[in-house]
Amino acid sequence: MIELTRQYGRYGYRRVAALLRDAGWQVNDKRVERLWRREGLKVPMKQPKKGRLWLNDGSCIRLRPEYRNHVWSYDFVHHRTDDGRAFRTLNILDEHSRECLAIRVKRKLNSTEVIDALTDLFILRGVPAYIRSDNGPEFIAEAVRDWIKAVGAKTAYIEPGSPWENGYCESFNGRMRDELLNGEIFYSLREAQIIIERWRTHYNTKRPHSALGYRPPAPEAIVPMDHRPIMH
Repeated sequence: MIELTRQYGRYGYRRVAALLRDAGWQVNDKRVERLWRREGLKVPMKQPKKGRLWLNDGSCIRLRPEYRNHVWSYDFVHHRTDDGRAFRTLNILDEHSRECLAIRVKRKLNSTEVIDALTDLFILRGVPAYIRSDNGPEFIAEAVRDWIKAVGAKTAYIEPGSPWENGYCESFNGRMRDELLNGEIFYSLREAQIIIERWRTHYNTKRPHSALGYRPPAPEAIVPMDHRPIMH
């Protein structure tokens, strides 16, 4: 438990308990909480809940993901390498499964990069029903809108003047900054790309998510040796 706390300093005891159970320990949350407090570990304070505002006509902002590949959303995060130079990440999520589908890390990202990243995902996973994003300049580019429409998806853009945050991406971005970016020094862009991709894999396959009953969104499937097909 202490080793997991050292490794994932921003995890609370429930998330650590889920990791312990995943590793084979038969422990419940209550027992881990008692040990947690006995060792003097501190539970991270919960973030205050945020209210959301809706459009009066009840348009796409009310859209709720109902199945995998129903609604994807994407957003940017800004950070810097140790030399002070800025870089950005393009984070793309499946809102229903909570899986982070991709994180593209570059010094500059524009509408062309958005189209390129989505193209790769469409080839791998198919086309989602909706793609939701904020109304920043990269997202409302006509090229992006036209391309998404051409491939058969629908855009769920937040119209200008509507004071609403992209809740799924905002939540993910906050966790990424809290659990990764704030605790790492990146000496180069390549190092940032490698470490961020490693964190994305952990986020998808290992990190317990409270919204999913403290299960990861895309746990690794382990095929028993005796069940694997025999190659001739």
